[in-house]
Amino acid sequence: MRLKTWMLRESKHKELVSCVGWTTADELYSCSEDHQILKWNLLTSETSLVVKLPEDIYPIDLHWCPKTVGGKKQTHAEIFVLTSTDGKFHLASKMGRIEKSVEAHKGAVLGGRWNYDGTALITAGEDGQIKMWSKSGMLRSTLATQGSPVYSVAWGPDSDRILYTSGRQLVVKPLQPSAKVIQWKAHDGVVLKVDWNSVNDLILSGGEDCKYKVWDSFGRLLYSSSSHEYPVTSLSWAPDGEVFAVGSFNTLRLCDKTGWSYALEKPNTGSVFTVAWSADGTQLAGACGNGHVIFAHVVEQHWEWKNFVITLTKRRTMQVRNVMDDAVDVLEFRDRVIKASLACGHLVVATSLQCYIYNSRNWNTPLIFDLKEGTVSLILQAEKHFLLVDGAGLYTFSYEGRLNSSPKFPGMRADILNSQGVSLSNDTIAIRDKSDEKVILLFDALTGKALGDGKPLTHKLEVVEIALDQCGPSTERKIALIDKNRDLYLTSVRHLGREPKICKIGSMVHSMAWNDAANILCGIQDNQFTVWYYPNIVFTDKELLPKTLYIKDASEFSRAPHILSYVGTKVTLRQGDGSLVSSSVPPYPALLHEYSTSARWEDALRLCRFAKDQSLWACLAGMSMANRQLTTAEMAYAAIRELPRVQYIKFIKEQPSKESSLAHTLMFSGQVQEAEATLLQAGLIYQAIQVNIDLFNWERALELAVKHKTHVDTVLAYREKFLQTFGRKETNKRFLQYAEGVEVDWEKIHAKIEMELSKEREKAANASVRSSVAARR
Repeated sequence: MRLKTWMLRESKHKELVSCVGWTTADELYSCSEDHQILKWNLLTSETSLVVKLPEDIYPIDLHWCPKTVGGKKQTHAEIFVLTSTDGKFHLASKMGRIEKSVEAHKGAVLGGRWNYDGTALITAGEDGQIKMWSKSGMLRSTLATQGSPVYSVAWGPDSDRILYTSGRQLVVKPLQPSAKVIQWKAHDGVVLKVDWNSVNDLILSGGEDCKYKVWDSFGRLLYSSSSHEYPVTSLSWAPDGEVFAVGSFNTLRLCDKTGWSYALEKPNTGSVFTVAWSADGTQLAGACGNGHVIFAHVVEQHWEWKNFVITLTKRRTMQVRNVMDDAVDVLEFRDRVIKASLACGHLVVATSLQCYIYNSRNWNTPLIFDLKEGTVSLILQAEKHFLLVDGAGLYTFSYEGRLNSSPKFPGMRADILNSQGVSLSNDTIAIRDKSDEKVILLFDALTGKALGDGKPLTHKLEVVEIALDQCGPSTERKIALIDKNRDLYLTSVRHLGREPKICKIGSMVHSMAWNDAANILCGIQDNQFTVWYYPNIVFTDKELLPKTLYIKDASEFSRAPHILSYVGTKVTLRQGDGSLVSSSVPPYPALLHEYSTSARWEDALRLCRFAKDQSLWACLAGMSMANRQLTTAEMAYAAIRELPRVQYIKFIKEQPSKESSLAHTLMFSGQVQEAEATLLQAGLIYQAIQVNIDLFNWERALELAVKHKTHVDTVLAYREKFLQTFGRKETNKRFLQYAEGVEVDWEKIHAKIEMELSKEREKAANASVRSSVAARR
């Protein structure tokens, strides 16, 4: 990825250009100390004078009021704020007419920024004050006062906090008066510029120490650049938060959100005082000290999938290369490319007006449909369909170009959704709720309706990243989530009535990805690369989970690697310095998943015997128990020397009826309530009581015996025997009460139990006779 820059040979402005701002993706306004505001049309390459400002107005900063709020277009006339050296800010119309001038600060007004919904404005002054104003220019409050000039200011993602400079320090101040202010030393020189992105919640700062730095919203340093030759005078996040631009003297740099640099340009511009991105994030403009306006657009982005490498060679051209036979196809587009995604055998390209869908088997005839909005910020793909996110909402389309659904929820802000907060599978869409980050909203991908009873999934802590598994039936869909403590959890998406079981499967996990062809999960865990061969085992036999892991030392990767994709047996990671590395995972677990899905248990056993890998046997044990294949499970558990489990499986196989067998299989997985309900539903009251006795759930056993008026003496007898073993006396009032009226006779009890079991055997025999007769007919 790099920047392709251009500027006019002769500068249109006669003095330094102090600020620039985009009105649309192809129209830019620039202000200069020659008092001119110029309009640049990139489609026609025309430059026209909008207005000549009065001689006493020297502009410093310009910011357009947002056009859209949460997907809804604003109806009011387009206005921008222009701050100047005389202590005033000016509200101006698109035609350049100054609607209002407001005395704001003593000395220059160094910055002016609208909040995300355009309802409030903050200004920062040379006098060290930060003030908040209404849309019409009425003073609401003075947010901060300090002894040094405030060179730069930015709004927080929800417009409820502001970030500003204070000498060498950065300050995050919430608008609520009682909330805690965060302040920290950021640079060794004065901080000149800051920006805060609404999508990734990361902060950028640049200063006179010639460095730029990336911080999280708590003030923790994520990246610090090496020293440049000159102070960093401008920086700006791209709208989607994936990249940012940094400007300095004769320098323009494109960087990844983690800080490393994609490209460095050395144009003859003088100092770049302002950098501004267009709304679609494809191009940027810089205000230059030598009177020029520099334009740049992002090219040479790469997408990889299996044997295809796709490169954006020009703004409207892509090159597809098949590395197997070196065949090259060139894809031409009518408009400039904004976003693209390559996965699941399809390339989806969003331009400013249309969406193109290519099949990897045929690059000549794409499916094309028109887009409502030209600002697609995210494309996610699943096997059967893909998801588009733009400023107005979310949409799922089939690969035939048909709109499937458009999920909506209260307080939806599609413009701040990113790939960590949204996940797509063949049947489900999961979205992390931005207003309460503990909540995950789940929707049916085909209808757009909320899943189940409409209740979202709620975790106990804020969720950082979510990912849906990609394979298997919709009823078994699982979601993996990483929370604020960096713990990794797994839970079911569809759950009937009861609360979903959220199971922890890892800790200190920084990045994760599901495999495209099997439900295998990989992640960067502390200082190791971990693959969970069969994460679902946590629901059938939690203690076996550590035996199903594949662990590789991550020291071969440099600092802070991030997983980009997990396709087939290849995991692609981006290292902290921006380099790409691949790591391979053994192919056997994916094969085992395939055999399990298609119920080829003999093949699965053969594979495990061939591979001689304990982790494969552990996976097979979990898979076969989940599918109630007891014979296979018995062999698998024996292979990993889990003898108590082998004995219990034998006990399950000896059960006289299907219901008893099912109940004990559920017990094996720790689902006690479900096991009890199964037995009660089948009328096996004694067996349900015995299950609770075996687990020492004495009160529940007595409750069932009393309720069904049977085997009260059995419960009391076993309780008495239990207490005698430990030399204890009965203290439970309920047991003392029933013990008074019931006589314990072990001979009678054994006879009763034998009678219950023979009844069950008889019932099971009759059922099998009936089923064989029905089969003959």
